Amino acid sequence: MQTELSMLDKFYFRLRSQHACFAWLFEEMQQMPGPVFELGLGKGRTYDHLRRNQPDREIYVFERDVRPMEGCLPPDPYLVRGDIEVNLPLYVSRFAGKVALVHSDVGDISAEHNRMMSELVPRIAPPALMPGGYLLSDLNLELPGFERLPLPPEAVPDRYFIYRKSPAANS
Repeated sequence: MQTELSMLDKFYFRLRSQHACFAWLFEEMQQMPGPVFELGLGKGRTYDHLRRNQPDREIYVFERDVRPMEGCLPPDPYLVRGDIEVNLPLYVSRFAGKVALVHSDVGDISAEHNRMMSELVPRIAPPALMPGGYLLSDLNLELPGFERLPLPPEAVPDRYFIYRKSPAANS
């Protein structure tokens, strides 16, 4: 009897949940202005999905090690190369209170890395979001001033997380 998910199961459930969360968010964000911050480019699949489903939004992508698949590289000045901890605060300051969505896909299989990113993202990203803005994450985050929303029915619990900034929040 299997007691733990395989790495393939975890990957599949994460992608299934991510896709379902994006579909739900795209509907919710139809009347919202503002850019998107994509934390982590990876192969560029999510960036490609965002640009196809949100063609009128500016999408700023933050990545330290840029190696996307062909055709999935954001154009300058929307690709921000380097350490998120160094670069993100500059953009948070520039776009304070104007960002509609922060998508944080910075987790990996290392518990130490995930712990570090679970502290970094909530410490830096929230002031960028407009009141009522969304933070979508592959990690479960502690976000004061945010409500953790229920997942869409197609999503697998605890594989992706949707947070909404309080409409009254200033930071």
